[in-house]
Amino acid sequence: MGSHLAPVLTPLPVLIPMLAAAMTLIAGRRRRLQRTITVLALSVMVVVSAALVHLADRDGTIALQVGGWGPTEPGMGPLGITLVVDRLSALMLVVSSVVLLAVVFYAIGQGIRDGNEHEPISIFLPTYLVLSSGVCMAFLAGDLFNLFVGFEVLLSASFVLLTVGASKERVRAGISYVMVSMVSSMVFLLGIALVYAATGTLNMAELSVRLGDVSGGTRTALFAVLLVAFGIKAAVFPLSTWLPDSYPTAPAPVTAVFAGLLTKVGIYAIIRAHSLLFPDGGMDRVLLVAGLLTMVVGILGAIAQSEIKRLLSFTLVSHIGYMVFGIALSTELGMSGAIFYVTHHILVQTTLFLVVGLIERQAGASTLQRLGGLAAASPLLAFVFVVSALNLGGIPPFSGFIGKVALLEAGAQVGSVLAWTLVAGSVITSLLTLYVVTRVWTKAFWRSREDAPEGHLSTSSPTALVDNTDGSMDIALVDRNDVGRMPVGMLLPTGALIAVGLLLSVLAGPIFAYTERAAKEVLDRGQYITAVLGESQR
Repeated sequence: MGSHLAPVLTPLPVLIPMLAAAMTLIAGRRRRLQRTITVLALSVMVVVSAALVHLADRDGTIALQVGGWGPTEPGMGPLGITLVVDRLSALMLVVSSVVLLAVVFYAIGQGIRDGNEHEPISIFLPTYLVLSSGVCMAFLAGDLFNLFVGFEVLLSASFVLLTVGASKERVRAGISYVMVSMVSSMVFLLGIALVYAATGTLNMAELSVRLGDVSGGTRTALFAVLLVAFGIKAAVFPLSTWLPDSYPTAPAPVTAVFAGLLTKVGIYAIIRAHSLLFPDGGMDRVLLVAGLLTMVVGILGAIAQSEIKRLLSFTLVSHIGYMVFGIALSTELGMSGAIFYVTHHILVQTTLFLVVGLIERQAGASTLQRLGGLAAASPLLAFVFVVSALNLGGIPPFSGFIGKVALLEAGAQVGSVLAWTLVAGSVITSLLTLYVVTRVWTKAFWRSREDAPEGHLSTSSPTALVDNTDGSMDIALVDRNDVGRMPVGMLLPTGALIAVGLLLSVLAGPIFAYTERAAKEVLDRGQYITAVLGESQR
């Protein structure tokens, strides 16, 4: 299926950033050349991803056998790497590309680091491009092993980005993050081994056929192992405790792209496993309970926080529960609502973490005890926070409201006691989210700085590096010389993401119609299997 352009465009979201990463490494410390290569590569990714959305929506699922290694016998799966683009993966690609491009503009506008010119920024852009390639690889992978490879590329790049600056806090958080990720990877590898032992293949289209011949108990066990691996990556409770300790220590651009994208790759993997490999609904009740606990525990954790990055990290965990809720309903409306909510959440969560970077630049801190008077000091900053916060809280007519209404309607249609419990939990979580962001507004923006308990300490930053006489470098508390100044290069990409989020609300009708077609395609499985294996296996 697909036009003659499809085979050319399909591998580009993986290849372009990887080649650009090599070029930026060669460029070394020539910052202007590095930045030009990065921005050009990510801009091309946006165009290519948009073209793939159009082709997948017009022509159906696109499958590419890399290197021409197709099946050796009729009815057999391909031997080599299979890349698959359907409406879901194409949508994830275009939203991810837009976010990655906006965040790199923000990072360049910020100076890439919070500190001085001695931080190792020459490695930032190549690593960021490798991360981009890993995200796209995970979305395009047509087999479990290359999905694992995409995750590992993400892990390698994200560990470097998380520890940029090498402060004690960042290294400690990075070690915790990488240890949890390695556990997740080991569980995933175990799942891959068990799946291969049971079926003799790792190609997901072929697995969707062969797993039907495996006993119900074995299928449930295989799904449970994969769910543990994907649940850790998606930060589904009780596998989410690592996230609030890992993300807040990184620079604002890194935290933003982690919060927006990395957990959604785990959600994407859950969608594929749930709908394509194990569609019998055997784990739906477990997923519903996990979704409810993720919502409630996450938002209760957010209420207890005073540091805005940690607070947003807990809301990130909480809203993962909405996506799990939609997936576990196993209905077309539920899946459509989950896909729409993933799209919305990538944009709004990334934007909010970028806004926190602006708060740090304006006030010198992101802790509520040290903040106050920001609405008077910077009405523009107040505006970008309010719009993003209300969108996260699900106030109409923002996209967060539209996604939540779809999920609530889907739960009401199912009508079981557990589904109604999730509906109630969703409403309570939404109200508590509004309470949390309102608390940030009243303390950081509305009250005066003089009323903040530690307002006099907000002009210091613990993130700068200083040179020692022996040539080594240490972390030091230094007075920020840029407090009160928000560079245009940081404001513009933040505003651009807010505009894209608002566009999601303005064009909610056609976009939700697209997610409905994507949900139908995901649940039907027929197009996916036919595109990869041919008509004989449908």
